[in-house]
Amino acid sequence: MRPKKKRWVICKPGERCFRPLCKSEENLEGVSLTLDELEAIRLTDLLKLYQIDAAKRMKISRSTLSRILDSAHYKIADALVNIKAIKVEGGCCVIEEEEKSERKE
Repeated sequence: MRPKKKRWVICKPGERCFRPLCKSEENLEGVSLTLDELEAIRLTDLLKLYQIDAAKRMKISRSTLSRILDSAHYKIADALVNIKAIKVEGGCCVIEEEEKSERKE
């Protein structure tokens, strides 16, 4: 199997863990969302970019972005429907501090 290509993401520091308050921590299951999955969601769902433009920003192909989105959407749906925590961690990423358009000059 060939190695994964690095995905470029914008990541602000801080804890990225979300858990439902209606379940105790002892009984709580969770899903892990990778940083590249979070970035794909941010670009396409939050910023409303077309997949081709989001893929260019992450320096990957559009088909790779589509697979990342499918995985992310499944994990988020699983967490919401089955009352699970979501933890964001890991992934095959190169982290940029901020986007060029968001930089203060």
